[in-house]
Amino acid sequence: MSEMKLAVVGAAGRMGRVLIRTVATEPGVRLVGAVEREGAPEIGADAGELAGVGALGVTVSADPLRTFAECDGVLDFTTPAATVAFAGYAAQAHIVHVIGTTGCDTAQEAAILAAARHAPIVKSGNMSLGVNLLALLAEQAARALPATDFDAEIVEMHHRHKVDAPSGTALLLGEAVAAGRAQKLADDAVYTRHGHTGARREGAIGFATLRGGSVVGEHTVILAGTGEQIRLTHRAENRDVFARGALAAALWARGRKPGLYSMRDVLGFSGH
Repeated sequence: MSEMKLAVVGAAGRMGRVLIRTVATEPGVRLVGAVEREGAPEIGADAGELAGVGALGVTVSADPLRTFAECDGVLDFTTPAATVAFAGYAAQAHIVHVIGTTGCDTAQEAAILAAARHAPIVKSGNMSLGVNLLALLAEQAARALPATDFDAEIVEMHHRHKVDAPSGTALLLGEAVAAGRAQKLADDAVYTRHGHTGARREGAIGFATLRGGSVVGEHTVILAGTGEQIRLTHRAENRDVFARGALAAALWARGRKPGLYSMRDVLGFSGH
């Protein structure tokens, strides 16, 4: 099969530059487009030079619709509002849309689901293959260890610039624990504790959010029983792991029918 032609949106951002570098160096894919917001100072720059890999002959554009018309897929780690707009453009172009954006509200999730009727979308709170394997392990552990005996807590830490909390990855892990216990995360999540909270409620899934420094991402699922604990941990040492996962998702989704997929599908652990 020919190289998959990809575009990166949010090209000037931290993840955008990592995605450009990764696409430029990985086999089977080729960068043909890069998009930034209207008025961004990087418009007109060479995407490769922007990402520090030398000129690639791909000019950063503010026109996603024209850019997507030349692509097989788009890699998107931007903002919820921007992602919804890009989902519409990708649906019009009938191309693969890989979404690593977090923090979408209910209406934005619904808009993405509507776009998935016209194009294959792979969306995950974390594109790392290791994190998604962690979610599977957390679900299996939660299924095996009863909530009456083991309390579930999820601890996450990110750099000081992260704007959403808990992280999309922490929520992904919370959903995995809830699925393993046949619970609904919306009913059993505890996001804050302050003051005299009383005893811990049986079946609660707690979240602790830490922010500071330059931490790329650390997540731990704790199942705490009487006299013993199980801790499942993933540490991202650089953003390359998210970019490589996004490329794996794009290549997996190429040629598939429209629909909303997850990294579980990419890993082969889903019924799609």
